[in-house]
Amino acid sequence: MPSTKAPVITIDGPGGSGKGTVTQMLARKLGWHLLDSGALYRLTALAAVRQGVALDDEAGLVKVAAGLDVAFEPTAAGEPVRVILAGQDVTADIRTETTGDNASRVAVMQPVRDALLQRQRDFRQAPGLVADGRDMGTVVFPDAPVKIFLTASAEERARRRYSQLKDAGVDVNIDALLEEIRVRDERDMNRSAAPLKPADDAQVIDSTGLSIEEVLGRCMAAAGQA
Repeated sequence: MPSTKAPVITIDGPGGSGKGTVTQMLARKLGWHLLDSGALYRLTALAAVRQGVALDDEAGLVKVAAGLDVAFEPTAAGEPVRVILAGQDVTADIRTETTGDNASRVAVMQPVRDALLQRQRDFRQAPGLVADGRDMGTVVFPDAPVKIFLTASAEERARRRYSQLKDAGVDVNIDALLEEIRVRDERDMNRSAAPLKPADDAQVIDSTGLSIEEVLGRCMAAAGQA
């Protein structure tokens, strides 16, 4: 059984703030478990399809969500976290457009969301957990001893995303990316359920203009206060 006393470091923040990379680096450095909460709806959708559960079968989806056999493994800097579902590497599979569309259908069901809330809390095991998401410190682990809210300016996050896409050979417009980020920020910060915001006791770190090593250093300093 998971230990409710295992320490947790939550790292919340908007997309492009660097939290995914820092979470992996911190988990690897500490030797702790890793939770990429943003992948769980995609994993639920993928697991449901593979198990023959219809995407409108709410009871079936709740069972899939509650029993997800998933592990997250940190990888080299700049690479996405490795996602293992039922012993199989599904890192690429959960990023397909089809799985994304299916995940959006699954995410609207409150019972599924409730099941995934508990499934996220089940990751809290010794020696500790580093949890990456948007409501880890406010909703999922409100008693975490260390809470970090990692942010960056919209312009900085647009530049980072632009560089990633260009490196991947994708033709993209940075002004369009910036507008998308601003719209998403507005939506995420003003939604009724678990809006994107720092927990009252979170340490806010602005990564604008900082190297990933500098951000990691600040997170390590915060973790040392646990």
